[in-house]
Amino acid sequence: MTIYVYFLLCLLTAAATFFARSRRIVHAAGGVFYFVQALLLAHLFLNGGYGTACGSFFAFDAAGTLFFVLMILVSGFVFAHSESYLRNNSLPEYRLYFALLMLLTTALTGVYFADNIAVTWIFLEGTTLCAAGLIYHRRTAQTLEAAWKYLFVCSTGIAMAYLGILLLCTAATRGALSYEALAAAAAEGNPLYLKTAFLLVLCGYSCKMEIFPLYTVGIDANFAAPSPASALLSTGLVNAGFLALLRVYAVLAGSPVFEWVRHVLVLVGVLSLMIGALFLRRTNNYKRFLSYSTVENMGIAAIGLGIGGAGVWAAVFHVVFHTFIKSSLFLQMAVVRQVYNGYRINRLGDYMRINRIGAVGILVGTIAVLAFPPSPLFLSELTILRETLAGDSWWLAIVLLVLLCIVIYSICLRLLRLCYQPNQDELHPSLADRKLSWSALALLLAALVAGIWQPPFLTTLIDRIAQL
Repeated sequence: MTIYVYFLLCLLTAAATFFARSRRIVHAAGGVFYFVQALLLAHLFLNGGYGTACGSFFAFDAAGTLFFVLMILVSGFVFAHSESYLRNNSLPEYRLYFALLMLLTTALTGVYFADNIAVTWIFLEGTTLCAAGLIYHRRTAQTLEAAWKYLFVCSTGIAMAYLGILLLCTAATRGALSYEALAAAAAEGNPLYLKTAFLLVLCGYSCKMEIFPLYTVGIDANFAAPSPASALLSTGLVNAGFLALLRVYAVLAGSPVFEWVRHVLVLVGVLSLMIGALFLRRTNNYKRFLSYSTVENMGIAAIGLGIGGAGVWAAVFHVVFHTFIKSSLFLQMAVVRQVYNGYRINRLGDYMRINRIGAVGILVGTIAVLAFPPSPLFLSELTILRETLAGDSWWLAIVLLVLLCIVIYSICLRLLRLCYQPNQDELHPSLADRKLSWSALALLLAALVAGIWQPPFLTTLIDRIAQL
């Protein structure tokens, strides 16, 4: 199964979903869509597709394969949770939502497997259009504002990245825009052009990775979108931004400006971590709260890339398991909304009594996202801190520890309040779907198991990605 056949089948399935005449047809189309994903997985792992090129623009490499598997796993949970979350929506809204979800998943696949910097850019722009439709799902003035802001800021950011790509391509020979060709050419590229190109690409892709400076658009997007969709936006889409930046980082690894690139990433990572830590104390909405946690975690990943060495391995490892943990927490928040019909931090509470398994999922998720053992994030953050100290960057280690202490305090305070403080809002406990809480908890338990034991194929993929 070639990638082009995959794209054709996915587009046809999304079109069938958009024109479906009943919810049953939408569900059937969803089954077909994930059967197509299974076919691509079978091609990768059973038919020898992994490690091969597919045409001139795509390659089934380790990075794309790993993030594709993660995205399909999360997307499947999102699809199942969305069916319950949207049960009261009209059929046109219902089918449009699922069609956009399929298109977003398809566009993310294109980003993951693109072996051409221009093709990566095109598919990232495609994710903007799909995500904007999901953000505007509720058709309110607030979601309309968020959707337009997302379109404007992301389009501006992607345009900046395009200018960076143009500058980076001045080093290309014979118009070759594959990452391998660019890496070979960048070794002898003009340092000024390479530095300017990286700054533009970093600023542009920051709106997808949710790091400084364009992180705010991701916060508003996750707030406005339905919670199940936010689980995909804050993991699959963020991973696409991370992978796009990682590929440019790898291109510049052999260039004369690589040391400078690493310093810039450390600075951006610290600023992102600082923003996440400080705004976790100020926000009064649980979805925004989780979004600022994403900014904080992606800041840690950027610092890992900036440190280099084992820090690159830790950054990839961190992003992988952040996917499990953060998607689980967003899916739990979808159940919270069923109970309280809102996300206001200062008015919600007593969740442990109303939905015990959901509260346990949130408390365990708190432990995992704060990198307490056996969370896999403990291993990645400890590795980054160790590499920081090994490089005699004591100031960076102190800043990291101080900011992480603020994060720990803020997250514990807010999520414990949800579970135990007296509730002040009207409750609708009959709407709590505990099966969904169990389902979201499964993702979290998978992450915790990986904190103790990582499957060999997973560590092999991460090792290959980290070899620049």
